[in-house]
Amino acid sequence: MQPLLQNDDLNLEVAIASIRPQLVEFLSHHQDWLLTTSQHFLPGATLRDLDGITDHREKVSELLDLLEKDGPDTWKQFVQHLCMELDLPLELEILLMSSAEEGNLSQKQEARIDVSARSSVPKGVARRRRSSSAISDKDAKQKRLDSAANYRHLLIDTVRQRYGSRRAAGAAAQEQMQPLAFNQAFVNLVIRQSKASRLKERTDKPREDLPSAPEPEECVDTAMRVSDLFSSAVRSGTTKLIFLFGRPGTGKTMLMHRICQKWAEGVLHQFLFTFLFEFRQLNLLKRKLTLKELLFDLFLQPEESPDAVFQHLLENAQHTLIIFDGLDEFTGSMDMSSTSKEGPTLPSHMSISELFADLCHGKLLPGCTVLVTSRPKRLPDFLLNTVDVLAEVWGFDHKKVEEYVSHYFHHHSFKEQAIAHLKNNTKLLSMCLIPALCYVVCICLEYLLLKHQMSVELPQTMTQFYIKMLLIFINKQQGEHAVDEETQLNCNKKAILGLCDLALKGLEDKKLVFYVSDIPEDVKEFASLHGLLTVFEVKTSGTHPEAGYAFVHLSLQEFFAALCLMINKRVDKSYLKKKFSLKSKWTLKNEAKTEFIESFHIFLSGLSSKECRTFLMLLAEQNEAWVQDKQDAILQSLKKLAATHLTGPKVIELCHCTFETQDLKVAQHIGSLLNFKYEFKNFRLTPLDMSALVFVINSGQDLTHLDFAGCLMDAGCLEVLASCKNVEHLSFRSRRFGDDFAAALSKSLREMGSLKKLELTGGNITAEGLTNLVQASSQCLQLEEINLQDNRIRDLEVKRVLDLFSRMEKLKKVDLSNNNLSLNAVLILAKEVVTCQNATELHVRKDIVIINFSGTSGKVQRSLDLRWEENKECVIPTRHMKLCLQDRGLSLQHAKEIVSILQSCPHLSEVDLSGNKLGDEGCSCLLESLPWISISKQLDLSHNLLSINGIYSLLKSVNTCQKTMEVEVSLCHKTAVLRFTEDKEFASPHREEPLYPTDDQQVGEEKQTPTLSKKIRLTDCYFQASDLEKLCAVLKECSSISELDLSNNSLGDEGLSRLFQFLPNLKMLRSLKLDNNRISLNSVFCLAQSLSTLERIKTMNLSLGHMQVVHLTFWERIRDRSTGRLRRNFLVHPKHIENGQCFRLRDCTMGPEDVTRLCQILVHCTQLTEINLSGNPLSDQSIERLLSFLPYLCHLTLLSIKNSTFSPRCAILFTNSIGLCERIRKVEVRSNQNAFLHLGTSTHSQKTSCSLTDCAISQGQIEELCGVLEQHGRLAEVDLSRNQLGDEGLRFLLDHLHRVHVTCSLNLSHNRISQDGVLHLINAFATSGNVTEVLVSLCSKATLLMELTSRDDPRKILSLTECNFQAEHLEKLWLVLEKCTSLTEYISSSNNLTVHAAERLLHSLRKTSGPLKISIKEPWVCKKSVMNLLELAVQACGNITAITICKDKSLFQLGVSFPCCLEKVESVVSRLNLHEPEIKRACFYQRVLEKCIQLQELRWSHVELHDDDTKILVTVLLPLPKLKKFELTSCSIMPTGIDYLITGLQKCQAIEELSLGHMKLSDAAIPMLVLGLCKMPSLKRLILNHNSIGNDGCSRLAEALRNMHCMEEINLAHNKIGDPGLINIATVLLEMQNLKRINLSGNSPSPTGGEKLMEALACCKHIEELLLSRNVFGDGVAVKLALCLPHVSSLKILHLQKNNIGPTGGTELARALVACRLLEEISLSENDLGEGSIHALSEGLPRLEHLRKIDLKLCGITDDSSKSLSCAFQQCPAMEEIILSWNSLGDGGAQELASALPGMEKLKMLDLEKNRIGARGAVKLSEELVKCPEIQFIRLWENPVPKGLAADLTSQDPRLCFSFY
Repeated sequence: MQPLLQNDDLNLEVAIASIRPQLVEFLSHHQDWLLTTSQHFLPGATLRDLDGITDHREKVSELLDLLEKDGPDTWKQFVQHLCMELDLPLELEILLMSSAEEGNLSQKQEARIDVSARSSVPKGVARRRRSSSAISDKDAKQKRLDSAANYRHLLIDTVRQRYGSRRAAGAAAQEQMQPLAFNQAFVNLVIRQSKASRLKERTDKPREDLPSAPEPEECVDTAMRVSDLFSSAVRSGTTKLIFLFGRPGTGKTMLMHRICQKWAEGVLHQFLFTFLFEFRQLNLLKRKLTLKELLFDLFLQPEESPDAVFQHLLENAQHTLIIFDGLDEFTGSMDMSSTSKEGPTLPSHMSISELFADLCHGKLLPGCTVLVTSRPKRLPDFLLNTVDVLAEVWGFDHKKVEEYVSHYFHHHSFKEQAIAHLKNNTKLLSMCLIPALCYVVCICLEYLLLKHQMSVELPQTMTQFYIKMLLIFINKQQGEHAVDEETQLNCNKKAILGLCDLALKGLEDKKLVFYVSDIPEDVKEFASLHGLLTVFEVKTSGTHPEAGYAFVHLSLQEFFAALCLMINKRVDKSYLKKKFSLKSKWTLKNEAKTEFIESFHIFLSGLSSKECRTFLMLLAEQNEAWVQDKQDAILQSLKKLAATHLTGPKVIELCHCTFETQDLKVAQHIGSLLNFKYEFKNFRLTPLDMSALVFVINSGQDLTHLDFAGCLMDAGCLEVLASCKNVEHLSFRSRRFGDDFAAALSKSLREMGSLKKLELTGGNITAEGLTNLVQASSQCLQLEEINLQDNRIRDLEVKRVLDLFSRMEKLKKVDLSNNNLSLNAVLILAKEVVTCQNATELHVRKDIVIINFSGTSGKVQRSLDLRWEENKECVIPTRHMKLCLQDRGLSLQHAKEIVSILQSCPHLSEVDLSGNKLGDEGCSCLLESLPWISISKQLDLSHNLLSINGIYSLLKSVNTCQKTMEVEVSLCHKTAVLRFTEDKEFASPHREEPLYPTDDQQVGEEKQTPTLSKKIRLTDCYFQASDLEKLCAVLKECSSISELDLSNNSLGDEGLSRLFQFLPNLKMLRSLKLDNNRISLNSVFCLAQSLSTLERIKTMNLSLGHMQVVHLTFWERIRDRSTGRLRRNFLVHPKHIENGQCFRLRDCTMGPEDVTRLCQILVHCTQLTEINLSGNPLSDQSIERLLSFLPYLCHLTLLSIKNSTFSPRCAILFTNSIGLCERIRKVEVRSNQNAFLHLGTSTHSQKTSCSLTDCAISQGQIEELCGVLEQHGRLAEVDLSRNQLGDEGLRFLLDHLHRVHVTCSLNLSHNRISQDGVLHLINAFATSGNVTEVLVSLCSKATLLMELTSRDDPRKILSLTECNFQAEHLEKLWLVLEKCTSLTEYISSSNNLTVHAAERLLHSLRKTSGPLKISIKEPWVCKKSVMNLLELAVQACGNITAITICKDKSLFQLGVSFPCCLEKVESVVSRLNLHEPEIKRACFYQRVLEKCIQLQELRWSHVELHDDDTKILVTVLLPLPKLKKFELTSCSIMPTGIDYLITGLQKCQAIEELSLGHMKLSDAAIPMLVLGLCKMPSLKRLILNHNSIGNDGCSRLAEALRNMHCMEEINLAHNKIGDPGLINIATVLLEMQNLKRINLSGNSPSPTGGEKLMEALACCKHIEELLLSRNVFGDGVAVKLALCLPHVSSLKILHLQKNNIGPTGGTELARALVACRLLEEISLSENDLGEGSIHALSEGLPRLEHLRKIDLKLCGITDDSSKSLSCAFQQCPAMEEIILSWNSLGDGGAQELASALPGMEKLKMLDLEKNRIGARGAVKLSEELVKCPEIQFIRLWENPVPKGLAADLTSQDPRLCFSFY
């Protein structure tokens, strides 16, 4: 029996099978009719066999089977009866009628289609008529069916004619010249349907719009056939919307034509009608249409009964397919926000967009199928939730490329050669995956193979291919008369240019279809002849259609448009850049301004390549420079785009553009701007994309990171990626990637020679995929990291995988996290990893699984049965292994297996088993095996259900396992950690703890291995006093405990007492912590008493606050070599008292009786040196009792009470303590909250200071305070600043000053003193004999300082600053000053002093005899000329000895001597021979000469010297016989004036000091200066710094200096002296035996000149200051200087800042410094000295007893060198200033420095700015600063100290400075 349907009709067979259930259901309701009708076709016996079936549906189904098996004729007749007799649903009737068509169904398709179209009514069978109305209905139905059938036949015929083959312009002629590929069999495209809901997001980003973020499994796209697009079911009567998108050239339009063709051939049986509309044609419609007009007028008009046909369409909508091709080409608006939500009426006229939207939504023709194609760049909002099927056209894969090429070249003998050529060229093969490009490539390849079969060189880029294709098309028309390309282009140039203009105008006008009138005739003829334009019918109405023209592909239009811009003479560079700008295309969220430029910018880029230059020159008829200028404009635009922020798709587009240029320099530049990291997220990548990307990456020299997240790509992409040589980090993240992807990637990895890190996460890779991947990766010897997180690797082939990993020499890390590995798999993995020789760590925590490797392959062969031998010395571990198995549910049953794993590895460093369920027994089992397990660092058993019994097991392991050095347990926090010492092979020579045996061991045992000290921390373990007996018994076995922490338990007073009874057994104990153990004040007394009973206690820190603190430290026990016994550390040091015991008690409420009891205990502690009672609320009575015990605390050096509240009287009590204890050196009380008493070690009379700042002391306490001052003559300093004295308090104090017979300084700053108070103070100053100096400032500083003396002192100094004196105050001041005849210096600064007042002041200041210095600083000084200031100067009483004018400081200063002795001088008038007009000026000169006859110093700075000023200077002042010092710096003077001035210097024969710094002196001025120097025999100091003196000037100076034997100082810093000048200076130095100071900083010599200078300095025996900063001498000069230093033993100051001194020179220099024992100041800042230099310097510093200052800024000092450096500073007895700013000191270094501070008694300043000091370091500095009363401040600006903490520390001690100023 023949089958009902042949193979060609499988779709029909499937369709009928699909309606079988519906047919059975229908006939089950007409069972009687079925049985009756069946009797006409089947035998009665057969029917009787069905009587036993009771189920209606089953019986119907059996009957249908019997009818079908009886043959096609029976079935056909039955169907005809069925359709005529019963009212079937229309869809059933159509399909059944199709299956019952007359004739052989296997005949030609055309005959079958014709029959099926016309045979709507079966023949030979009479239809029964039930009634006349029924007959009428049937007739109407029949008529509609006939009309519909006729229309369907017409539609099929039309579709076959339109889309049966591709038709181009030129019809028959065109078909003759088109290649076979145009008309060959269709090659199926690759189509993938997305199962993900990709359209949930707005599609407002180009290329990233369709695929949204990848979801889990559902995001895997699946391959599909064209028939699959229509096979998915939707609810009956619901419109089905299919959205098919694809990149340009992937064949979407061709596919739509193919679908229409196949429908016409009868393949798509489910559709009776098919319509295809192209949006490029719909754009031409300007009017509104109805649905009927759209279908009939624009596609095909019915020949008869259009209304009946349309009605039939409406009734059979579910069998209608409407295709809309090229949605992206639609230029109209798709904004449907204003569309009515109600369904439209059918006759309604609507725009195309409205018709399209309503068809998609099912408002029109509900139930039809709508197929839409588009490029993936835009999608209207109204389609987002409407799409039923979403698919993407990928184009070709490699197999289909081969199929296409095989079809194309099937008639050529070189077909195999063509296929092989493409297969061997990766770039070409990538292009061919896009069908449109594949066609172009085939055209070019065919042409070249026909011409040159042996050697074929194809173009490299898409642009070059299009150019080549154009030339081939032209060339083919020439036939045998073909000429060269240049001739071809010249012949067709006009037509090509016209075609270019047409293309560009079309894009600009959004026009893709052109009418005949749009195209010039010659252009149309040329384009049609060469197949560049297609012609088709355009229907805009029901009238006759017009001819429409379009480029055969949109990309071709873009190519010609781009070409137009490049060759058009009217297009300049700016217009070209504007057109090329991709900003609108890449950045606008909604539709782009120009929508049809998908490849436009790529073609522009391609045309900018060098290879296209000749082509452009021929078409443009321009020279190469003109074309290159345009090309450069494109390349520059590309470079600018690379500098912007680009998303992944934008980067790909940029790479395409770059690839088209084929310019390696441009590619390298663009690659460098992309920051060497490429991130691509959620869009599809093609091999062509990857080729462009690889081109850019490979063009550069730097390694990059490629990150693909959620990107869809096929194996072809990975093949292209294999050629990428500059990728070091490759990352893939997508659920789409499974084992097949891993297999494909494995093939590519071998070629990627720079790859170091591979990530393949969030995929579907299984163990099989992993194995393949690892096997391939094992050949990537440079690979360092593999990340396979979040895949499906469940059953791992551990042995094989690890064996492969072990072969990868540089592998460091493998991440297998989140792969659902079972516990058994994890244990197997652990067993294998610990025996893998290059594995260093296995980290497992829950789903995290990470394996780390050493990065170097192990030399020892891998073995599965390694065991640690008992003789451990024989084992040489190659590395340390970390094993972490956290939170994996390990229990007791796994304990033995874990032990076995641990024992198999002889080189474990850390083992972490936390978060499991081992319990006491499991942990005990593990701990018992510790002696046979090698763990060098720690074992973590936290969160393993431990109890107190488990704690005892842990403690016992301290004894059984000698390597255990620390046990940390907390039952509350569920922590349990054991730490171990390293194995001997890895032990450090420096141990943290001293290792010695106990007292009762033999002396002979000293040579044995020392016992390791242990640390025990048992915090939060709920211990009570009753538990101590058992706990102490266990601890007793651990006699080597160095630290014991029992904090946060419940021991109480009783437990504390028991524990202290046990303490003598812990002979190695160094630290004991008992915080938060619920103790009371009784325990405090008990603990204090232990200071005397347990002499090993070093510090005791107690607090009874909210958080109780009990922390004791003990002296280290060391062995006395003479006896072999252990002793306290301090007993072998002579200064042990300085490091004695310290008692600290905070937050404890104590009354006077408690204080008394505590002090009675402490007086018996003979080694107590420090008491700190901070934070305790102590009353005045308690303070008084505390102070009364001071004489009995014999060794106490510091008493601190911080953060307590004192009364003003209490401050007086502290001051009065000076009389109670003679050892007190300083009393300091700040803010009534902080008090410090510093005590000395002896009772010998020494000066004492008292500071009571911010203590609210007012007039009421002054009397008592004065009484204290009168009684204590040892006071050297009294600071009462920031109190509340006021004028009255000051007056009371001044009235009692005459009783105070002490020499001391008194600070009364910030005491609310007014101008009246100041005047009273000045009056007291003038009349009192014991006040020598008063300094007052009433500005914000509010300074008031006084110096008192008890002996005769000639000094009498008064300084007044910003006192804001008014006129009445000034008058009183003048009167007081007139009485003060003993004044030696008066300073007035910013006191509102006018010039007139200054004259009045000068008249008031006079004395009987001696010198007087007057300084005036007022703003008007800098505005007055030199002559004006000299006029003011002569107003002073007495003889002027010094004149200083510093206008940069607004300073005018005079030195005056009394009594005034006017010497007779020669008249200036007669000397100058002046005329009458000049007599007045001459008289002034005479007055100046008379007043300044004794002038010795003249210092002018920042003065503008005019001619008159220069004249009086040269003619009057410089010739004065007693002038010894002349300084003129930074002054403005004319060039002629400088020559005049230097000439005048020749008259200064008595001059001893000459300073001309900052005067812009060049070499030209030096000869005249030298003449003057030669006439200065007494000159000692020559200062010429900051000028422009070069080698020539320096050489001339050197010659002059040769004869100046009195010279003591030369300053030539910051000039332009090079080697010649420096060498001349060096030569002269040999003869200058009195030279003490030389400054040559900031010049420009080389190391050669520097070495010559060092050799000469060796002869300068008396040199004291050597300043050579900022010369960049280097190590060689530093070494030379080191050799020189032993010869300059008088050296005191050495500056070598910023001299490029490294470790070599620094070390030698540091060692040599010890020869200069008189050194006071060293600066080595801004030199990278290195650790070795710092250690050498540290060794030498203690020998420099006079060193006051050291500057090591920016020297790279770290914490490592801080300990030795701090120790060295401590041994410098004169050290006052240390600068360590801008280094790398952290908390460790700060703590070392802080510990050394108390030992530096003269230190005043420590600069630690810009380091890495944090909270711990700052707190330690604050704590130690308390012990250092002499330190003035510590600078900590720009350190990472929390702001809150910094403010708190500053409030406690203002000397800690965290601000810049």
